[in-house]
Amino acid sequence: MARGDRNGICLAVIPGNTELDLKALAMASGDRKIQMVQVKELQGLTGYIRGGVTALAAKKDYPVYADETIERFDTISISAGVRGLQILIAPDDYLRATKARLAAFAHIKK
Repeated sequence: MARGDRNGICLAVIPGNTELDLKALAMASGDRKIQMVQVKELQGLTGYIRGGVTALAAKKDYPVYADETIERFDTISISAGVRGLQILIAPDDYLRATKARLAAFAHIKK
């Protein structure tokens, strides 16, 4: 979850073995700058605690951006809204359910 200077809160979906490129996410979301939301804000904004945040059934329908690599997989694992609980879903179904926009903003961790 991130906050942009122009468009406010959004959710970014990236593979677990990558890091979020904030500059690339800002470009994708139409913001000049974007920063991660503080952990203490997560539950108030989404209804979920850290480790359980999901775009599915959040308190509000925030814009969702998914890294374009999501389409490389037959099945993805996403948070089910509870830390440690996952949902297996086809990327196309996830993209449709969240109305996510695709962009390149994840990089392999160093």
